[in-house]
Amino acid sequence: MAIDLQEKKTGNFRWFIVVLLFFATTINYIDRQVIGLLKPVLEKEFNWSETDYSKIIMAFSITYAVGLLFFGRIIDKIGTKLGYTISIVSWSIAAMLHSLVKSTFGFVIVRGLLGLGESGNFPAAIKAIALWFPKKERALATGLFNSGASVGAVVAPLIVPFILSMYGWKEAFLITGVLGLIWLFFWISFYELPSRKKKLSAAEYDYITSDKDENPEEKTSVKWMKLLCLRQTWAFIVGKLLTDPVWWFFLFWLPSYFSSTFSLDLTRPSIHLGAIYLATTIGSIGGGALSSYMIKKGKPVFKARKVTLLISALCVVPIVYAKYVASIWGVVGLISLAAAAHNAWSANIFTIVSDMFPQKALSSVIGIGGMAGSIGGILFPVLVGHLLDLYKLKGNIVVGYNIIFIICGFAYLLAWIIIHLLAPKMNKVTL
Repeated sequence: MAIDLQEKKTGNFRWFIVVLLFFATTINYIDRQVIGLLKPVLEKEFNWSETDYSKIIMAFSITYAVGLLFFGRIIDKIGTKLGYTISIVSWSIAAMLHSLVKSTFGFVIVRGLLGLGESGNFPAAIKAIALWFPKKERALATGLFNSGASVGAVVAPLIVPFILSMYGWKEAFLITGVLGLIWLFFWISFYELPSRKKKLSAAEYDYITSDKDENPEEKTSVKWMKLLCLRQTWAFIVGKLLTDPVWWFFLFWLPSYFSSTFSLDLTRPSIHLGAIYLATTIGSIGGGALSSYMIKKGKPVFKARKVTLLISALCVVPIVYAKYVASIWGVVGLISLAAAAHNAWSANIFTIVSDMFPQKALSSVIGIGGMAGSIGGILFPVLVGHLLDLYKLKGNIVVGYNIIFIICGFAYLLAWIIIHLLAPKMNKVTL
């Protein structure tokens, strides 16, 4: 009861920080999806082959992976405010530069710049959450801002075709790119370290720092090799490497899966895909809320995270039964459950880093793990493409998708087992 009374007396400014992070993540996903939505128009204008388009996508994936590694280290050195500013200015300018491109090679270049800039989003956001929230609220806060990825996936297909029809493809890149610069005004105006925020009440500041034992203003970083020698780092690396590719598969292949399996018309807005992306938003917030609730009820932090991760992993498993479901809505239900579980997993896998590592290493570890997830996201499509091409030649591409669903279904359980072996109690790292 004493804790409940304490929470009621604190302010709510920290949740405004989550709102800022949510909109930044939403814009992040809108900007990265624009080119996919404009692909039919651009491939006609620039005479793209599928190989040309794949090179453009690979440029983003590679620089995003490398950028995660370096942005994490930079943010640990210069802080979240300046680090996030550099990130969003970089990706917003890169997004707008798409409108000036006049060749396929030009798109490869600007796409690479976009990936580099966007890679700063998650290392900066996770560190901001660690600075502004006590452990018992971090997973919920992470789930809330991370749901911006799902919202961006829903919003982009609504606004980009509208801009295209009203103005043109160049304006679609320009207008969506400007969104980040608008957000930047609010970030610079309102964000600061809790210790420097003048309008933050003393009660809320005490609540935020109630379980912190380090200096939040310290802007040093730890060498990568030192972090790579830690089991806790590898727990996060494995958790991202094995599960991030599943999310990328959901983003890039679900439309074609529904088209080939259920003859879904992709030229019209799809309520089926919309339902799946809506479920991811619910999963992100629900997964964060679940572990935060357990901690508030007295469960140790590591047990709350582990239980929530295990529940999330188990909720992905039913996707292996998609091949036995004849109804499109039945399949939508299974995939929605898996996609929601992924975002619940994501909210907690990010949060365990802030549980185990001091703030001076937080963004660096997020960057290392994020790079591992991106590498998986680059390699898994090779397997996906091979399987789908193989079974397409055999005249039964659905079998290829079913094999992929089986891989996706057990990836999270495998990741959970390895995480448990590497970090059974998620002990705090001392550096």
